[in-house]
Formats: sequence, C-alpha cells, structure tokens
Amino acid sequence: MGKSHESWSKREKEKRKQKKKELKQKRKEERQESGGKQDFDDMIAYVDQYGNIVDTPPDPNEEEEINAEDIVLGIPPKEEREDEVNEGTVSFFDDSKGYGFINVKHSDQRLFTHISGHIDEIKEGNRVTFDVVPGDKGPMAVNVKLAV
Repeated sequence: MGKSHESWSKREKEKRKQKKKELKQKRKEERQESGGKQDFDDMIAYVDQYGNIVDTPPDPNEEEEINAEDIVLGIPPKEEREDEVNEGTVSFFDDSKGYGFINVKHSDQRLFTHISGHIDEIKEGNRVTFDVVPGDKGPMAVNVKLAV
C-alpha cells in the first residue's frame, strides 16, 4: 500500500481555504437578505467648515464668499519694511587685529564686527549705527559708523 501524497500541512491549508470560502459565501447571503444594494444618498458624506465628516449637507446660508485673488499659493510676498537703524555701543575693539563686538541697543544681542565693514574709525565705548548681515558664524555688523 502506498503513502498518500497529501501531507498534514497540505490538508490543513485546504481546510482553511474551505472555511474562508464558506465564510465569504455566508456574508454574501447575509448582504442579499438585508436588502442588497444601498441607496446612493446613504453612501454620501459631507465635510463641514471645521473639517469634520457629517451626514447632513452644509447649510447654503452659512457659506461665506471667498475671493480667489485673496488665496496665496506658495510663499507670501515679503512685506516691505522701513530700513531700521540699528544702534549699539562698541563693547570691545582690537585695533591691531581689526575686529570687535557691538552690544545692540534694546537687545541682549552682541554682534561681531570687522574693520573691513567700517565706515568710520571706532573705539571701545563709542555709540554706533550699523547694518546686520549673516556672517560665517552668525549675524555680523557691517557699514558701522559713529552715531550722530
């Protein structure tokens, strides 16, 4: 007598497949008994003004008019601002090396400055005006001149 070509795991797989088919058939029959097709209106969902999904359509009286030109796509344009005059006091300056630091007025910020960015000759304790630009290691004061 020869052995069956079907192993235990093959029989188990076949049993699982058969159970799945039976469950699927059972669900199909339940759907058909309960009415089959749903009405289109039952399937529709709406989104309210807060982004929540609701069953009722939005009230047209509550809609607000939106001007398409007011919608900004991408980066909004830069607001033009008046040139701010930065003021500060020279806290340290080394003439031999040509660099120093300026304490910004009304701020705790301390900016580096190099002699190549100076308009006037400065010394420690002088009140100065300047422009701020990004430097290699952070913001830097340029166009430094004595305050009037």
